[in-house]
Amino acid sequence: MRRINGTALLIAALVATVGALAFPVWSYADRSGTGQANLAAGTVATKWGPLTAADRDLIVRVRLAGLWELPAGQQAIERAPTPAIKEAGDHLIVGHTDLDKRVRIVAAQLGVELPNQPNEQQQGWLQELSAASGQEYQYKFANLLRAAHGKIFPAIGAVRNSTRNTLVRQLASDANQTVLDHITVLEKTGNVDFDAIANDAVSGTTASPTGPAAPVPGAAAPSAPAAGPSGNPRTSSSPSPGEPGTVNTGRPDPVDSDNVLR
Repeated sequence: MRRINGTALLIAALVATVGALAFPVWSYADRSGTGQANLAAGTVATKWGPLTAADRDLIVRVRLAGLWELPAGQQAIERAPTPAIKEAGDHLIVGHTDLDKRVRIVAAQLGVELPNQPNEQQQGWLQELSAASGQEYQYKFANLLRAAHGKIFPAIGAVRNSTRNTLVRQLASDANQTVLDHITVLEKTGNVDFDAIANDAVSGTTASPTGPAAPVPGAAAPSAPAAGPSGNPRTSSSPSPGEPGTVNTGRPDPVDSDNVLR
């Protein structure tokens, strides 16, 4: 009898141990603080696919970008200190007028409330531009706007990669084209401080540099063989939809089935 009781206790202990080890594995995906739990917590269902907190954040950021970049672009055209600054202002107005139509339609369809004025930081940037003149104005215009576009650019890519919502995916694609176009035209002004951008990008980081070893001064790098398909497959696409140094932002007008733009 004692032997049976001892065996039963041993088996019970083993079962409890295995259960304790297995439970975290079974429940990990649903535990608070995990990536899956965080994703589910801020997600709502729509007929266009799940709408996450990151999706909604991008929608709001696209709207905010237009609320300060449109007046900044208009100011650049009115001041027009150089043809390049005027061209950049033109692109800001055209690009964000188009994006604003699209984001308002998408937000209405998905039930996302949009802001109606720039945030405090963006208002400060507009005040800086208004107070500046001459070379200082040109520098501030190019660099404030280039820095802002540079920060939202990777956010657009991240949402475009991960979203399961078809409306958000299309908005991210449209925003990506527009932001890249604005980055390109701002850089053409010749006033962008690339050292400042690079230093800002690594501020606060402690990771060691990665990538290939630094080149040896005066030493020629070995040439790399061309990469290409085997055989001669038929292809019809072009490597770029526009001239080098340009971004093709041409696209059909948005379909406003709910009369949001009235």
